[in-house]
Amino acid sequence: MTTEGRRDRRKRQTRATLSLTALRMVAERGLDHVTVDEISEAAGVSPRTFFNYFPSKDEAIIGDQLVDGGRIVTRLAAVPPQVPPLAALRTALAEVLDEMQAHHDLWVLRMRVVECHPTLLPRLVSGGAQNERAIAAALATRLGLPPDHDHPALVSAVAGAALRVSMGQWVRSGGTRALTDLVDEAFAALAAGLPPPPAGT
Repeated sequence: MTTEGRRDRRKRQTRATLSLTALRMVAERGLDHVTVDEISEAAGVSPRTFFNYFPSKDEAIIGDQLVDGGRIVTRLAAVPPQVPPLAALRTALAEVLDEMQAHHDLWVLRMRVVECHPTLLPRLVSGGAQNERAIAAALATRLGLPPDHDHPALVSAVAGAALRVSMGQWVRSGGTRALTDLVDEAFAALAAGLPPPPAGT
C-alpha cells in the first residue's frame, strides 16, 4: 500500500472513530449534554483535530450521508454508457453499500440517535438533497440531456428514496437480510414500474 493510501486510511479511521464516539455519547447522555471537547477526549484526539474532520458536533453525529454524491458521480462515470440509468446507479452504489453493511451497528445507532433528536433531521435532509442534485447532473451528462431536464432529477430522487426505504428495512430487521438484496429488490421494482406486491407479502 502506498504512503498516500495509508494516509487516506488513517483519515477514514479517525473520521469514523470521531463519528462513532459522538453517536455513543449522545445516545447515552443526550444531544445537549455532550461537547466537542468531550468527544475529542474520548476519541483520543484534540478539539483542533476534531474540527479538521467535522465543522460541528451535529455534523459528526450525522457523519457520512447515505449516499456520498461526489463518490457516486465518480463511479457512475466508469459505468459503460449503454447501461440504463437505474442499473448504472446501482452499480455505482455497490462499494458504498458494502461499506454500510460492514458497519451495521454504526448505522443503526445513527438512525436511532436522529430519531430521538429531530433537530438533526434538517442537516440530514439537506445533505441528501445536495447529493441527489449532483447525481442528477451526472445522469444528465450521461444521457446527453440538458442540466435542468426533469428526467435525471426524477431518476436520482426515486433512487435515493429506494435506498432510504431499503436502509430502513435493513435496520428494522436487525441486519437479518443483506442491505444489497433489499436495494436490488427496490431498484428492480422501480425498473418494473412499481407493480403491486404479490398477495400476502
